[in-house]
Amino acid sequence: MPKKEELAPETRQLIRAQLSRRGLIAGIGGVGAAGLLAACGTSSSSSSAPKVAADLSSTEKIARWANWTLYLDYDSKTKVYPTLEALKKSSGLDISYKEDVDDNNSFYGKVSGQLKLGKDIGYDIVTLTDWMAGRWIRLGYTQELDEAAVPNKKNILSVLENVGFDPGRKHTMTWQTGFAGFGWNKQLLPKGLRTVDDLFAPANKGRIEVLSEMRDTMGIIMQYQGVDISKTFTEAQFMNAVDFLQKQISDGFIRQVKGNSYKEDLISGDAIAVIGWSGDLFQLASENNGKFDFVVPESGGTLWSDNMMIPSTSPHKKNAETVMNYYYDPAVAAQVAAYVNYVCPVQGAQAEMEKIDPVLAKSPYIFPDAVALSKVKVFAELTPADETKYQAAFQKAIGN
Repeated sequence: MPKKEELAPETRQLIRAQLSRRGLIAGIGGVGAAGLLAACGTSSSSSSAPKVAADLSSTEKIARWANWTLYLDYDSKTKVYPTLEALKKSSGLDISYKEDVDDNNSFYGKVSGQLKLGKDIGYDIVTLTDWMAGRWIRLGYTQELDEAAVPNKKNILSVLENVGFDPGRKHTMTWQTGFAGFGWNKQLLPKGLRTVDDLFAPANKGRIEVLSEMRDTMGIIMQYQGVDISKTFTEAQFMNAVDFLQKQISDGFIRQVKGNSYKEDLISGDAIAVIGWSGDLFQLASENNGKFDFVVPESGGTLWSDNMMIPSTSPHKKNAETVMNYYYDPAVAAQVAAYVNYVCPVQGAQAEMEKIDPVLAKSPYIFPDAVALSKVKVFAELTPADETKYQAAFQKAIGN
């Protein structure tokens, strides 16, 4: 572990665990968290949904999982994922874990053709953000969970039990929740960042990167422009933010627009400031002697969740449910949270975290309170038409 003296106080809270992303809201009461955590999409399935694959779990003891990078506890010395290794031994499953998700749209683009044809996409669990999870459910690309096979599903935080894209959590289980905000190199930007104006200061020109996740990048810009992104907004308000983004790109302020891979550019020094994700930045800080920091912008950040789902094409449904159930054990969830530093969605995990590190258990970035949640908002649900229109405008702005 790195020396702690170089870390900011709130970062230090997140870095002390020896395990090295992305109970949330313990005691937040009636702060409206359920509204904050509701997300895009609908629960209605397509009438022409593809046929669900036959389950071969009884004869094929495998499970294949696609996730984002820096999103599962990892031991850099042994080069294994400790909790996953323990599950392999206890279950007898051969679990293939791949960091194959860099961006929701690019991942969907790789597998959508196979999903439409009902062909195996090579994964039994995929971990995607709320709005994309909603799309998969709406198109019939997920399998409904067997409640008896995932008894630990009862441990999901109450504010996450019912979400707009999946009422009753019939198709999904939250993996992690987190914030989007500013990340930066503390050695090169010792004064830090607090506002969008700070981010796009002349001295940072050409060394800024922003997320390819439309809702996070646009959500932060729109709040800077005074828009409440959690409520219905106008096309003009969205396009005004697009114009702002496009100007920063054309003027040379933004170096690149990236998914999860922006972290490599921070490490190399090619980027010194980003619109990025909380857990990534805290984890990078822990691995680089406190060199990086994260903050929610004064004008507001975004709140999102990534969700485990079983594709309709998966032939190993029962095995996938075994994996999902295991990670909703509070003790296991705490181990994961101690590493990824994202908001933990499992009740009882905060108490288990006390056994790992009492200071980390008090972190507002892993177990946020009402004050932390008041600074972030979930991007409003979009109609399919608006989703298409706004995504097209965003992609055009970033040069795609």
